[in-house]
Amino acid sequence: MIEQSSENKGKKTAVLFSVQTPGVSDEENNSSLLELRRLVKTMGLKVVATLTQRRSKPETGTIIGAGKLKELAAYTGGTGIVEGFSRKSADETCDDIHEAYLVDGPLANNSVKANVVVYDGEISTKQLQNLEKATGVEVLDRTGVILEIFSRHAKSRESLIQVEIAKLAYLVPRLRASHIGGDRQGGGVGSKGAGETSHELDKRRIRDRISELKLRLVGIRNEQNRRRSRRKENFQVSLIGYTNAGKSSLMQKLTGSDVLVENKLFATLDTRVKSLQPEGFPPVLVSDTVGFIKKLPHDLVASFQSTLDEALAASLLLFTVDASDPAFRSQLTVTQSVLKEIGGEKIPSRLILNKIDKLTTGELEALHREFPDGIFISAHIPGDVSFLRKKILQHFESNMIETTMVIPYDKGHLLGQLRTKADIINESYDETGTKVTFKTFPEILTWLQKKMD
Repeated sequence: MIEQSSENKGKKTAVLFSVQTPGVSDEENNSSLLELRRLVKTMGLKVVATLTQRRSKPETGTIIGAGKLKELAAYTGGTGIVEGFSRKSADETCDDIHEAYLVDGPLANNSVKANVVVYDGEISTKQLQNLEKATGVEVLDRTGVILEIFSRHAKSRESLIQVEIAKLAYLVPRLRASHIGGDRQGGGVGSKGAGETSHELDKRRIRDRISELKLRLVGIRNEQNRRRSRRKENFQVSLIGYTNAGKSSLMQKLTGSDVLVENKLFATLDTRVKSLQPEGFPPVLVSDTVGFIKKLPHDLVASFQSTLDEALAASLLLFTVDASDPAFRSQLTVTQSVLKEIGGEKIPSRLILNKIDKLTTGELEALHREFPDGIFISAHIPGDVSFLRKKILQHFESNMIETTMVIPYDKGHLLGQLRTKADIINESYDETGTKVTFKTFPEILTWLQKKMD
């Protein structure tokens, strides 16, 4: 790694930059950068500045133009120069450049140098080499940041394997690209999760490792499929949505489980399945899945197929959004698009607008008008959680039939079975048998009638 001054040694700071192409609005660009800032913060880095340049397209060799590159390098102590790339790009005009703005406080005379540069997009091998030469520090792209967060949060055997596969696939074209950081496992920011250093592995060994990991994953998924098959008789609700929308908090309150709840992006990487509490009829399982995000790396989506499979197995999808986040509409679109890609658009769903305790009365009224069929709650308000539980049960109860039957005493064993397959409303006894009023599903009623014949 580049040596830091004694003043900055040990500090982890970052400068972010983006290129805003003609099809991207100011709002979209700012929203994406804000999200990147949250990702970088989740990594434990302090953002000292953010730069944006408007261009018709990213510069082939360095993403941004020569002038903006020097401005970026001023935050890292680099030269801002790449051999063969020193003239000002024709695409770089004064009107096209946004001045850097500070994010986490004053940066007097660039006295606090950034240890890391992060680009809000994907960086090619050549661009990585050039940017690290110009800035003198480690350079990451959005995909690298997301992979690093996944690496740190993976806990189960499955998620560890999934993350390693995605990270190794990401490293293959970058093995010899980075000249910053040396042994990434010992010094660089992107240091944890792949299991081996990028300089120790060649492409063949990485591909061999990926093949080995995929074989292990097959065994894990076969076992998951068996467990999923055993759950088919139960209704299942799947909480899906953007990362940090409050899914884990809802899971905790709906099931009474001790699932991890953290105000971090991608705090949950493993699918959990628990029973809706208090238990009633019909019994319902609730699953919490990994959160989605814009520009989620394709390899990572593919690796976390089991999470998507859990959503596809659900009887009801609860699209959960943070209603206090101004960007929740576009986040909802991202989630719905991913579900559509895997064939989940036909599964019944409801929209959960969470964190309404953070909204003003006017904001809440406007959202009620915009989403009249939405379920408005705060996971921190017990009454709201009870209301959501009632809505979940009502969804499944809508297909139930209420009826009354007399079960003869010589067929009393059927009554015991019925209690597990129906909601018993009333029982009374006379000389002919047990008179039972209950609610159940048509197929259960057909089963009981056949047994009674």
